[in-house]
Amino acid sequence: MEIVDRVKLLIKYYKEGLLGGEKMPEDSNPGLNKSSNENALYFTLPMALNYQRNSYKLWESALNSFKDEGCRGIFNPNEVKNMKDDQLRQKLLKYGVALQPNKQPQIWRRLCDTLVDYFEGNILNLFAKNDFDIKNIKEYILSNKKLFPYLSGSKILNYWLYVMTKYTDLKFTNRGEITIAPDTHVLQASVKLGVITEEELKKSNIREITSQRWKEILKGEDLQPIDLHTPFWLWSRNGFKIEV
Repeated sequence: MEIVDRVKLLIKYYKEGLLGGEKMPEDSNPGLNKSSNENALYFTLPMALNYQRNSYKLWESALNSFKDEGCRGIFNPNEVKNMKDDQLRQKLLKYGVALQPNKQPQIWRRLCDTLVDYFEGNILNLFAKNDFDIKNIKEYILSNKKLFPYLSGSKILNYWLYVMTKYTDLKFTNRGEITIAPDTHVLQASVKLGVITEEELKKSNIREITSQRWKEILKGEDLQPIDLHTPFWLWSRNGFKIEV
């Protein structure tokens, strides 16, 4: 069976709920207005701290922080701008949004400073400045990496934009510019499907290699690379119990 046929079968199983784990990490959210700046900020700021950690716990921590009126201000860049360092650190650590007491609060503050200084604290202004075009948004952020610490990383940038398309009602164009976000589960699924080898996993640029190969494989297909992320993630997380 061709790789694309196997992928389509896997997506079918995912839609039928056969891959398990229907609840994704980002489903831990307060159910805000999907077109609002507040909603987009909720799914943006924690994303920059989503590296080398359990995603479910991160988003559970984010939700607990949002529910706590004493901590909710961390999701408002204008409020963060006026917080003292100790105050911000305490709020981020309270429920475990930040795990590191110094570096991660600094990342959070830098992102909030960027949003206030350049976009009036409204991330929708960032999208509007780039015509809600995924290609333009990516190019802008990658050209200004220092303003977007960690969010500008290849894996997180693409996954964040995917979350923006899934958990908001904002209308983006050029969705196909979101490459597959090659985290550990996506890499293992790619090995399982024969797109990359175990040996290649040792390469420092394996994420770029994987993204490019999937882009080539899906060229001309009625699928975008990022459509594979959730099925692959669940398939790998559940130990590839279903064969395709």
